[in-house]
Amino acid sequence: MSAPTLREPAVRTVDGLIEAVRAGVYGPDPAGQRMALAFTTAQAVRHEGRTSGYRNEVLSLRLHAAVGSCAVEPGGLDPSALDDCLGATVAELLGHPLLPVRIAALDTYLMHTRPHTTEHGARPCALPSGSSLERSRARSRAVAELLPEAGIERVLVVGVVNSLLERLRERGVGYVACDLKGGITEWGEPVRTDALAELERCDAVLASGMTLGNGTFQPLLDHAAATGKPLVMFAQTGSAVLPRFLGAGVTAVSAEPYPFFWLDGGPGVIHHYGGAR
Repeated sequence: MSAPTLREPAVRTVDGLIEAVRAGVYGPDPAGQRMALAFTTAQAVRHEGRTSGYRNEVLSLRLHAAVGSCAVEPGGLDPSALDDCLGATVAELLGHPLLPVRIAALDTYLMHTRPHTTEHGARPCALPSGSSLERSRARSRAVAELLPEAGIERVLVVGVVNSLLERLRERGVGYVACDLKGGITEWGEPVRTDALAELERCDAVLASGMTLGNGTFQPLLDHAAATGKPLVMFAQTGSAVLPRFLGAGVTAVSAEPYPFFWLDGGPGVIHHYGGAR
């Protein structure tokens, strides 16, 4: 498993990481770093040939050249949150009452100080140009490659992405689909809403970075750390945050900072940490 090449403190909770950032462990004093830009990106999509669609909404912040992000439930972010972010220091936003704002601020700061480069342990993974479905499938193939090739019979997928479930089906790997919104998969399977209740019957976990923004990441991390089960994160939310947990329960990260694959039809890149090479 690859890990960041710089010596970093062991962090086992998001709050612990925030405190380390506040203490200047990861770079310049966050009290002296001010956000220049705050914006949201909303998307609605139904891929060709699919029977259902979905919506995304993402809060993004900019610090110097870095952009960090946190997904939110569509319509769930008060517009005043953008005003709170403008001109605020990173330190102030790390204490914001809204968790998505805190995560976006943390991600932005770490994108500034720990960008996705080989120096920091990242491996670039090219995504081809194509339709939204073609690019979604390409990303899902890349994410699934981070799972161990052997010893995995059933994967808990937290944050349903039908292209990712499709890839697991192609590999002959069983899965339990879980999402707070519930519903059914493209193949008529029920989507569970309580991920923690499904952990014991799964051999590995594939989880979205959205778990950072809704407060459900820590129990997954704790379970993986206690059991040694593979925990692979696919992250638009917190793409620079999650690599900090490699070795503390997270075994691999597919990091996808803004702009995301669904915003453009041209070639792109995601960044892999850990997992099989």
